[in-house]
Amino acid sequence: MLTLSGYQENHEELKRMIEDLRLLMTPEQLKIRPNAKTAYELMCELARKVKAHLAEEDRDLYPSLLIHEDPRVKSIAWGFISGEKPLRRTFEEYHRKWLKNCDFNFTAEFLEESHEIFDMLTYRIEREERILLPKMVEIGLIAAHAS
Repeated sequence: MLTLSGYQENHEELKRMIEDLRLLMTPEQLKIRPNAKTAYELMCELARKVKAHLAEEDRDLYPSLLIHEDPRVKSIAWGFISGEKPLRRTFEEYHRKWLKNCDFNFTAEFLEESHEIFDMLTYRIEREERILLPKMVEIGLIAAHAS
């Protein structure tokens, strides 16, 4: 059975990565080429982890929520599923625009879009922690503690 602590650990890792990137992705820091390379690598790793997190939810979480007898549970699931699509699309567009060529040309526009991505991800994680995870524990879909 999935556990609350497993999701919380995943969220903590994503939040730490975002916080590290927020500190690293300033014009001053990115002028230093090794920092720019590290920022690029961290952004790619964040993209991989976010994709894996969303895929895990699609595979292991939403199917059970969507067949639950409580219409509120189904509604919560559909809300998160529909909120996932723009996040995925925005992240894919961002990756295609800024990260695929590895040129480390971190302009003001890049920094602005990066911070928008960080804000979107942080908002999503906070919503999962505030709404989705407590509901999953309440309905017994995930265990509050590892057995």
